Amino acid sequence: MQVALKPLELNLMFATLLICALIAGCSNQIVSPQVRQREALSLASQQGWEESLLTTTEFNLLAFIPSSIKKSDTLTVYLEGDGFAWVGTTTPSDNPTPINPVGLKLALQDESAAVYIARPCQYAPQGSCDKKYWTSHRFSAEVVNATDAAIDQVKARYGATRLILVGYSGGAAVAALVASARTDVVQLITIAGNLDHVFWTKQHHISPLTGSLNPADYWRVLQRIPQTHFVGEDDGTINRAVVDSYQRHMKDTRKVKVIVVPKFDHHCCWVRDWRQLKQQALE
Repeated sequence: MQVALKPLELNLMFATLLICALIAGCSNQIVSPQVRQREALSLASQQGWEESLLTTTEFNLLAFIPSSIKKSDTLTVYLEGDGFAWVGTTTPSDNPTPINPVGLKLALQDESAAVYIARPCQYAPQGSCDKKYWTSHRFSAEVVNATDAAIDQVKARYGATRLILVGYSGGAAVAALVASARTDVVQLITIAGNLDHVFWTKQHHISPLTGSLNPADYWRVLQRIPQTHFVGEDDGTINRAVVDSYQRHMKDTRKVKVIVVPKFDHHCCWVRDWRQLKQQALE
């Protein structure tokens, strides 16, 4: 998927919202990227998962993969949320590694053949990573292409032919965009997902994500894929209206299922109930 992108445009309004409402795991105390990475490694190793660096043309992406890989026809791939994007009202962070890696915690609950892939510039050495890739260009063609290539690598390791893509928050947008470019995705599952960022930025009165692709624009392909979208009833960051806007683009919504979970918000309590929720999505 090669798409010409517009120049980077940021303003203070966009930065302001990202401080707490749009970051997976806000915290009054910002821990270093090294500590965040060690905590993720510890979480994964406790479940027998190992880190693996997936090299692509655009980025190096960190993955966590069960140490005992078993061949499986169907592989579930988890994509992380936007991570720690902003440190203040006008200041992007120097490293988007999540403070609270919800996507990873969801993956570790999965008892099927599953892997976790972080977003570009999270965990992995930064190298030439530009801050735009966790601000305005977080759903850019480069991000989507790199994630797609990384998925090819883990799919080959498992010998899989079918994929279930699971995306949390901003990772849902990437999952949907990747799904739109593939023919092997048999299920798309999103949790608190930003599936129409054009509607979302208007809803919150913030500047548009000028360098990002929008999943809603790919409705012609996406409407053919079975999909379940979970929304927290109390989620003030990405509410039901965002998913409804995405769905309104489609002419055929028979394969689209939206589940609103009472008393859940953007962070709570997806990990706690994930095994039951995933089963519900696949029914």
